[in-house]
Amino acid sequence: MKKHVPFTTLVGMTLKSITHDIDTMEFINAEGRRFRLFHDQDCCESVEIEDICGDLNDLIGYPILVAEERTSTDEEAKDRWDESYTWTFYELRTIKGSVTIRWYGTSNGYYSEDVDFVEILDIEGAV
Repeated sequence: MKKHVPFTTLVGMTLKSITHDIDTMEFINAEGRRFRLFHDQDCCESVEIEDICGDLNDLIGYPILVAEERTSTDEEAKDRWDESYTWTFYELRTIKGSVTIRWYGTSNGYYSEDVDFVEILDIEGAV
Protein backbone atom coordinates (compact mmCIF):
# COMPACT_ATOMS: atom_id res chain seq x y z
CA MET A 1 0.00 0.00 0.00
CA LYS A 2 1.24 3.50 -0.75
CA LYS A 3 0.25 7.01 0.27
CA HIS A 4 1.14 10.20 -1.62
CA VAL A 5 3.05 12.60 0.61
CA PRO A 6 4.86 15.90 -0.05
CA PHE A 7 8.54 15.57 -0.95
CA THR A 8 9.28 17.95 1.94
CA THR A 9 8.30 15.06 4.27
CA LEU A 10 11.97 14.03 4.08
CA VAL A 11 13.17 17.22 5.83
CA GLY A 12 14.59 16.34 9.25
CA MET A 13 14.85 12.62 8.49
CA THR A 14 18.12 10.72 8.38
CA LEU A 15 18.36 8.33 5.45
CA LYS A 16 20.05 4.96 5.78
CA SER A 17 19.78 3.86 2.13
CA ILE A 18 18.93 5.08 -1.35
CA THR A 19 18.47 2.76 -4.33
CA HIS A 20 17.48 3.60 -7.89
CA ASP A 21 17.16 2.47 -11.46
CA ILE A 22 16.09 4.42 -14.53
CA ASP A 23 12.51 5.07 -13.41
CA THR A 24 12.35 4.52 -9.64
CA MET A 25 14.21 5.81 -6.60
CA GLU A 26 13.62 4.46 -3.10
CA PHE A 27 14.63 6.06 0.20
CA ILE A 28 14.68 4.25 3.56
CA ASN A 29 15.13 6.34 6.68
CA ALA A 30 16.81 5.37 9.95
CA GLU A 31 13.47 4.24 11.44
CA GLY A 32 12.73 1.98 8.46
CA ARG A 33 10.12 4.17 6.75
CA ARG A 34 10.20 3.70 2.96
CA PHE A 35 9.56 6.38 0.34
CA ARG A 36 9.54 6.06 -3.43
CA LEU A 37 9.91 8.48 -6.36
CA PHE A 38 8.46 6.98 -9.54
CA HIS A 39 5.98 7.53 -12.34
CA ASP A 40 2.71 5.61 -12.32
CA GLN A 41 2.81 4.47 -15.96
CA ASP A 42 -0.43 4.71 -17.91
CA CYS A 43 -0.05 4.29 -21.64
CA CYS A 44 1.67 6.64 -23.98
CA GLU A 45 4.18 8.50 -21.86
CA SER A 46 7.72 8.07 -20.64
CA VAL A 47 9.09 9.47 -17.37
CA GLU A 48 12.64 8.58 -16.34
CA ILE A 49 15.59 9.77 -14.29
CA GLU A 50 17.71 11.75 -16.72
CA ASP A 51 20.59 12.63 -14.40
CA ILE A 52 21.74 12.60 -10.77
CA CYS A 53 24.07 15.47 -9.94
CA GLY A 54 26.01 14.97 -6.73
CA ASP A 55 26.92 11.99 -4.57
CA LEU A 56 23.97 10.09 -3.10
CA ASN A 57 26.27 8.93 -0.28
CA ASP A 58 26.34 12.53 0.97
CA LEU A 59 22.68 12.07 1.92
CA ILE A 60 23.20 8.95 4.03
CA GLY A 61 23.57 9.27 7.80
CA TYR A 62 22.90 13.01 8.05
CA PRO A 63 19.57 14.80 8.60
CA ILE A 64 17.95 16.14 5.42
CA LEU A 65 18.01 19.95 5.58
CA VAL A 66 16.33 20.68 2.24
CA ALA A 67 13.95 18.59 0.13
CA GLU A 68 12.60 20.60 -2.81
CA GLU A 69 10.65 19.74 -5.94
CA ARG A 70 10.60 22.01 -8.99
CA THR A 71 9.11 21.50 -12.44
CA SER A 72 9.79 23.29 -15.69
CA THR A 73 8.54 23.25 -19.22
CA ASP A 74 10.75 26.22 -20.09
CA GLU A 75 13.89 24.09 -20.41
CA GLU A 76 14.68 22.74 -23.85
CA ALA A 77 13.12 19.41 -24.87
CA LYS A 78 15.50 16.44 -25.16
CA ASP A 79 14.10 15.58 -28.59
CA ARG A 80 12.61 18.09 -30.99
CA TRP A 81 9.83 15.59 -31.73
CA ASP A 82 8.53 15.53 -28.13
CA GLU A 83 4.98 16.94 -28.30
CA SER A 84 4.74 17.61 -24.58
CA TYR A 85 7.47 17.39 -21.95
CA THR A 86 8.20 18.24 -18.32
CA TRP A 87 11.50 18.46 -16.47
CA THR A 88 11.17 17.72 -12.74
CA PHE A 89 14.01 18.48 -10.34
CA TYR A 90 14.35 17.07 -6.83
CA GLU A 91 16.99 18.61 -4.59
CA LEU A 92 18.12 17.04 -1.33
CA ARG A 93 20.69 18.63 0.95
CA THR A 94 22.47 17.62 4.14
CA ILE A 95 25.34 19.26 5.99
CA LYS A 96 27.68 17.00 3.95
CA GLY A 97 26.43 17.85 0.45
CA SER A 98 23.54 18.18 -1.97
CA VAL A 99 22.09 16.09 -4.78
CA THR A 100 19.80 17.10 -7.63
CA ILE A 101 17.79 14.35 -9.31
CA ARG A 102 16.60 15.41 -12.76
CA TRP A 103 13.61 13.61 -14.29
CA TYR A 104 12.33 13.98 -17.85
CA GLY A 105 8.78 13.16 -18.85
CA THR A 106 7.29 13.19 -22.31
CA SER A 107 3.91 12.32 -23.78
CA ASN A 108 1.49 13.24 -26.53
CA GLY A 109 0.09 15.90 -24.20
CA TYR A 110 -2.83 13.81 -22.98
CA TYR A 111 -0.97 11.66 -20.43
CA SER A 112 0.72 12.70 -17.20
CA GLU A 113 4.44 13.49 -17.15
CA ASP A 114 4.48 13.84 -13.36
CA VAL A 115 6.72 12.08 -10.88
CA ASP A 116 4.96 10.60 -7.84
CA PHE A 117 6.36 10.62 -4.30
CA VAL A 118 4.79 8.09 -1.95
CA GLU A 119 5.36 6.47 1.40
CA ILE A 120 5.21 2.67 1.25
CA LEU A 121 2.95 1.47 4.07
CA ASP A 122 2.52 -1.97 5.59
CA ILE A 123 -0.64 -4.01 4.94
CA GLU A 124 -2.63 -2.43 7.80
CA GLY A 125 -1.78 1.07 6.54
CA ALA A 126 0.44 1.89 9.50
CA VAL A 127 3.95 3.18 8.94
